[in-house]
Amino acid sequence: VQLQASGGGLVLPGGSLRLSCAASGRTFSSYTMAWFRQAPGEERKFVAATRRGDTTYYGDFVKGRFTISRDNAKNTVYLQMNSLKPDDTGVYYCAARPRSVVNTLRLDSSYHYWGAGTLVTVSS
Repeated sequence: VQLQASGGGLVLPGGSLRLSCAASGRTFSSYTMAWFRQAPGEERKFVAATRRGDTTYYGDFVKGRFTISRDNAKNTVYLQMNSLKPDDTGVYYCAARPRSVVNTLRLDSSYHYWGAGTLVTVSS
């Protein structure tokens, strides 16, 4: 599986961005998809994940501001980010693993495939 993330950029505090991650392959629907972010000087942090699209999981810091969704027909997962804060600045990565993997969704080492990342900068 190859992943290509896009949609990052510079946004004012309080603004919104929608990230997209396009996946190659015909078995997209069989993968758990997730977003992680890495701020400068920090470890990579879990942002959100979805197994089939009907159930979603979020990092504690999200607090209702972000929404993960997927379109299996388009082999794409999205991350809608609202009410952005400067602390949300970082490189956002999409990741995938087979749904059969049962490790906690927050464990980045449990994901088999990673995209190159897209930079989000929240600043005035």
